[in-house]
Amino acid sequence: MANPHYPASPSDTAPLAAVPARPGPPSGPPPGSRPADRRTLLLRGGGLVVIAVVAGLVWYLVRHDSTPEQPVAQPSAQSQGFAFELVEGPVKATDCADNSYSGAKKYFQENPCTSLSRALYTAPSGSAKALVSVAVVTMPTAAQATALKQLTDTDGTGNVSDLVRDGTYHGSGAPKLSGDKAEYESEATGTDVTIVLADFYAGHQDPALLQRIAKDALKLSAKQR
Repeated sequence: MANPHYPASPSDTAPLAAVPARPGPPSGPPPGSRPADRRTLLLRGGGLVVIAVVAGLVWYLVRHDSTPEQPVAQPSAQSQGFAFELVEGPVKATDCADNSYSGAKKYFQENPCTSLSRALYTAPSGSAKALVSVAVVTMPTAAQATALKQLTDTDGTGNVSDLVRDGTYHGSGAPKLSGDKAEYESEATGTDVTIVLADFYAGHQDPALLQRIAKDALKLSAKQR
C-alpha cells in the first residue's frame, strides 16, 4: 500500500485508462436515407393491383367483343332460282293413257296412273324467255313410278302430252315443247314422277341456260301435287 504521506513514484502501479471500443458498421440505414413508411408501401402495392385489373379487363373485352354481329344478307327467293309465272293450268286428270303418246301411252294402258296434273309456266332470263311444261304423274306404287321415269328418260319412247301439244294452250308464239330442241328433265319421288319440258321463245339458243331452267322447274311439282 502506498504511503499517504508521500506521492506515488513512477514505479508505483496506477490504473490504466479504458481503451475505447473500435466502432463497427452502423446498424441503421445509411446516412441520408429514409425508410419507406407503411403508407407508401400500401400505395405502391395498390397501384400494381389496379394495373393488373385494368389489363385483365382490356384483355377480356378484346376476347369478348360485345358489339353485335351484323346480320348476313340472305339471298331473295328469286335469286335462288328463276321467276316462273303460271300461264296455263294446272289441268288435272285420272286417265294418263288418254293424255300421252307412243310407248308412254302403252305403258299407262297396262299400268293405269292414279292422277295427272299438267301446267305451263314462263321463265324470263335477261332478253330470253322460256316456256316450261311441268307434268306430275302419280302411280299406284313407287316401283311403277321408277319404271315410268326410266321409260320417258329413253329417247323415242313417247311421253305425257304437254298442254301445247294437245292444243289446250293457245298462247302466241309458243315453242313446240315436244320437239328435238326442247330440254327434258325428270324426277321420281315415291309414287310421283315429275316430267319437265322447256324451250325458248323466238328461236333463242342457249342450251346451258335452258338446262338450268328445266332443272329448277322440277321444284314446281310441289304446287301441283
